[in-house]
Amino acid sequence: MSTPFYVSPEQLMRDRADFARKGIAKGRSAIALQYADGILFVAENRSPALHKVAEIYDRMAFAAVGRYNEFENLRIAGVRLADMRGYSYDRRDVTGRALANAYAQTLGAIFSSGGEKPLEVEILVAEIGATTADDQIYRLTYDGSIADVRGYAVMGGQAEQVAEYVGEHYREGISLAGALRLAVDALGHDSSEPRELTSDQLEVAVLDRTRTQVRKFKRISEETLARILSESQPSADIEEATAAEAAEHADATTAETTATSATSPTSASSVTESASDDDAPIAPPEDPDDTRPL
Repeated sequence: MSTPFYVSPEQLMRDRADFARKGIAKGRSAIALQYADGILFVAENRSPALHKVAEIYDRMAFAAVGRYNEFENLRIAGVRLADMRGYSYDRRDVTGRALANAYAQTLGAIFSSGGEKPLEVEILVAEIGATTADDQIYRLTYDGSIADVRGYAVMGGQAEQVAEYVGEHYREGISLAGALRLAVDALGHDSSEPRELTSDQLEVAVLDRTRTQVRKFKRISEETLARILSESQPSADIEEATAAEAAEHADATTAETTATSATSPTSASSVTESASDDDAPIAPPEDPDDTRPL
């Protein structure tokens, strides 16, 4: 009887992780951004039918990159789990944390199993709250690792380059138009040569806390997306405009302060009191040619 080929557990896990990472990197990136009134999802997706972003429950959304058939099965399982929990208990009992934990257990079990290949997917589970501080974004990787991220999250493709661009330009409380322009610009900076993405190459959706409906998920149509992108400025132009406005405001404040100092009269009574005070310093003689403001 021949001895079976032996591979150390460390090497096996390393090989499975490399396999999953290479598969995920072949696709395009997806971004989740917190803005003033909710959470924005932007993914580069040229297919109008095969979605990377979808609704899970009332205040929750799902985004994924990688193999479509694999993360679509995860999405369907998440919808069923949320519906069952909401039906058995209460709709308020369905939380993003519980769903993210269920996904983490599934991904971790498949990754650790030696009988099947790891899933080539990365997913995001997002839930909005009453305020921005209550929003939750969970990022899950192929091995079941889970992270609670704040502000923004990038996954798939050249995620490091895209995340670096977002980190340089993102600010808290950004508007929807500004967040959308930032996300589109970031997705175009996934290589050494920036690309200009059009509305037909993008899939965009939001979790909007200002909606009066119970379900807060909403897709942004291609026509609306094209209009917003045409009206909003690129992130670099926004920064330049903000800096110019701040400089103009500072110049105006300085000019106003100088004018106030020049036009404020000196009280005669205060001069008399100072002159009668023995401890007051002796003023130098006045120069009639000196016209500088006091």
